[in-house]
Amino acid sequence: MAQPMKVEMRLSGVDGVLATLHSLPAEVVSKRGGPVKSALRKGAVVILKAEQANLRSIMGHQVNGERRESTGFLLKNLIVTRGRAPKTGKGERYIVRVKRKIYPDRSKAASTTTTLNAARLEYGTSDQDAEPFVRPAVQTKGREAISVIEAELLRGLDRIVSRLAAQNKGR
Repeated sequence: MAQPMKVEMRLSGVDGVLATLHSLPAEVVSKRGGPVKSALRKGAVVILKAEQANLRSIMGHQVNGERRESTGFLLKNLIVTRGRAPKTGKGERYIVRVKRKIYPDRSKAASTTTTLNAARLEYGTSDQDAEPFVRPAVQTKGREAISVIEAELLRGLDRIVSRLAAQNKGR
């Protein structure tokens, strides 16, 4: 009866690759966010710019035959902020929102906040029709924002992998 053949194979240089793969998750999911944080931020900026453009166009509208007066205060207070991590594990979150500021009180009447004014514009009131600027921005630029996030994430991961590979090359 013939004996089975025994094949033995040795790979050299795999230790560096393994070290790279082991060190990758800690780099990607760091407290500072790593490439995921920067990719999400760039995607959120795409939505922010669309919201700002929509808001500028709303400012130019006429209401009841009169041109709407605007100080640009709401526009200045549209921001992108890092949100709390999701409750379901680890992760990153970026939010395009309105910074809560009180309008300068010019008439000594009760002041209003930027968040209240933005809600009035977005959803309307009994006295004012809705002029949404957030929903259209997400609908028109959502796919572009996702594409930006994907591209930036891949670029960031490639940078990390190449840097870690160079560090572990001699091992």
